[in-house]
Amino acid sequence: FTFNLFFDLKTFIKMVFLSSAVSDARINEKVESGKARFSTCVYGSRWTTQPIPKYSLPEDEMPPNVAYKLIRDDLQLDGNPVLNLASFVTTYMEDEAEKLMTENLSKNFIDYEEYPVSVELQNRCVNIIARLFNAPMEDPTSEAMGVSTIGSSEAIILSVLAMKKLWQKRRIAEGKPTDKPNLVMAASVQVCWEKATRYLEIEEKFVYLTEGVYILDPVKAVELVDENTIGNKNKWTFKIRSTYTGHYEDAKTVNDLLKVKNEENGWDVPIHVDAASGGFVAPFVNPDLVWDFRLDLVRSINVSGHKYGLCYPGIGWAIWKSKQYLPEELIFNVNYLGSDQVRRAANVIAQYYVLIRNGRSGFTSIMTNLMEIANYLAQTLEDTGIFEILSDRNGVGLPLVAFKLKLKDIHYDEFDVAARLRERGWIVPAYTMAPHTEHIKLMRIVVREDFSRERCDILVTDIVSTIELLNKLDRDTLHKKRTANASWSLLKGVTRATFGGVRNASHKTNGGWAWCSRACFRDMLLSQEILGNT
Repeated sequence: FTFNLFFDLKTFIKMVFLSSAVSDARINEKVESGKARFSTCVYGSRWTTQPIPKYSLPEDEMPPNVAYKLIRDDLQLDGNPVLNLASFVTTYMEDEAEKLMTENLSKNFIDYEEYPVSVELQNRCVNIIARLFNAPMEDPTSEAMGVSTIGSSEAIILSVLAMKKLWQKRRIAEGKPTDKPNLVMAASVQVCWEKATRYLEIEEKFVYLTEGVYILDPVKAVELVDENTIGNKNKWTFKIRSTYTGHYEDAKTVNDLLKVKNEENGWDVPIHVDAASGGFVAPFVNPDLVWDFRLDLVRSINVSGHKYGLCYPGIGWAIWKSKQYLPEELIFNVNYLGSDQVRRAANVIAQYYVLIRNGRSGFTSIMTNLMEIANYLAQTLEDTGIFEILSDRNGVGLPLVAFKLKLKDIHYDEFDVAARLRERGWIVPAYTMAPHTEHIKLMRIVVREDFSRERCDILVTDIVSTIELLNKLDRDTLHKKRTANASWSLLKGVTRATFGGVRNASHKTNGGWAWCSRACFRDMLLSQEILGNT
């Protein structure tokens, strides 16, 4: 019995792991040593009670989940991109496209020796887009050329730079000065054109709009090409769409008139087409519209892949009809018409996915649906009797609706409607027309791929409800709301003015952000009688 008891106890000791009770001193030591690095959760950590680093690099690191959550919480205050009806920029891509982008985010395809397939995908995109724009393909010695860009702004600057270089070479060959290049364009151009002319030191010559005619007048435009301007080999620009109302401009008439003037005077004034939005719409909805390389004088075209090219932000294209319209020094002296730079392959890959995924039939279906929804929205707004439609319909223009208040003798305007819609989450811009027509106020709704008929109906309901509410408000109440909104907008800019800039109007009525000192911003506040009332 004694032997058996000894054996059982020995077996029991082998089978059981004995634990010791940790002393309070050891517990406190562990807590103190890990306090700086670990916590129960993000909102139980010390970083939640401290200001997030804004202006200088923090001394200590933080856990990745904390950094992610703090930044994500800030971003929750952004507007919802899906409800941003001011922008042409794509807000939806298929899961497969997003997966391809995620898998290739680390690739810099400018390093073509390391990523030759990514470069090949750009070549394929250039070929597809050049053929879509009817570039001549018969002669192997004058094939079209193209390049991917961050967007149409970069594509435009590169195209203008190429035109300026060619102009300078011709002028030097003729023994003439090269200090006064000009660019003729409609006053309704997107602000990136003004950036291009100012950055590249080119004089702007604007064709101003008139009430009822919100696009470039071909006759007036050609009239601007006078002896002095053409003597300096003025460059020409044409937009396939109006930034303000979405109208297509008459490229064929411009080409025909300019061609006659060139022949009469022995000039060679080219046309550049800004097809930022319309380049991926017109070929599928209005294929008989002649605006592209089928026209003799159209030498270069830019288009945005991240607009109706159906890609996320960060991709545009510049296409030239032939190598002869691209100065050699821009091809061989620097890489891809810019400098040695970082360019993500992901956006090019996404564009190629969209092109081969949709094909001509897929693009046609998508763009036709967008046109149908735009037509429905325009008709619904017009049927209310409240609004006048300024944009074209039935595929004649872009899939958007530009409209203004039709009612007379009312105490509110389009800006009040936009402000009220913003309270509902909708971002519908209100703005004044291009210079010389600034007295016209309008609003614009861009119909993108993810803007369904159902969402359209909800928006119309909110617009009608907004009008009903504004009709109930008296002038004094509305004035107070405007003043409060203006004050808040100014005060929100204090940080931006201190460390960046404040809104400064340029030739355009809605200019960009300009640099400004704290004193400058304080003077602005005082001039608005805001500082003393706050």
